[in-house]
Amino acid sequence: MMSIVLRRIHMYLALFLTPWILMYGLSTMAMNHHQSLRALYGGGAPAFVPDRAEPYTRIFDAEFTKQQMARQILVDLDLDGRFRVNGDPARRLTILRIDPVSPTRVIYLPQKQQITVEIQQLRTPNMLARLHMRQGFRSDYAVDDAWAVSVDLVIGAMLFWVGSGLWLWWELKVTRRLGGLAMLAGVGLFALFLLTI
Repeated sequence: MMSIVLRRIHMYLALFLTPWILMYGLSTMAMNHHQSLRALYGGGAPAFVPDRAEPYTRIFDAEFTKQQMARQILVDLDLDGRFRVNGDPARRLTILRIDPVSPTRVIYLPQKQQITVEIQQLRTPNMLARLHMRQGFRSDYAVDDAWAVSVDLVIGAMLFWVGSGLWLWWELKVTRRLGGLAMLAGVGLFALFLLTI
């Protein structure tokens, strides 16, 4: 009875994990073949293309930090979310709205009271790499924490998947020898890489 339950959980867990396994597998492949993929797209990072330019007349108090200014600008543009900001608040702020699918760059020129919004062209390898490297628990946004929690749950599920796979393998006497050889080969190859890289 235990084996039947474990087998079902193992199978349904594999089906549930499919999007994460695909994302991490394909993103790792994209990072591994970065130069080839870059050449395929003509070299260089994906360009930011103009989306809109508009007047921006909000006046910021002198005690506002550039982080506070950037957050307010993003809120005003309905682009609130995780970001990085560079520049001199008196002359030019460049805000990068971090988004795995469509990173957005906002350029604020306070002297001209103007904002320019640019969106980075979508390239699947870059999007996959951003998803792979997305970090949670480091921002003020619930969606980032939710992503981090989902990744932690996926890691826990994968560890359970490994454990249940070992249990199921050991239960089937006919697969023990070949399964043992496969496991030894995997451990040996991994150890070789650890020692030689």
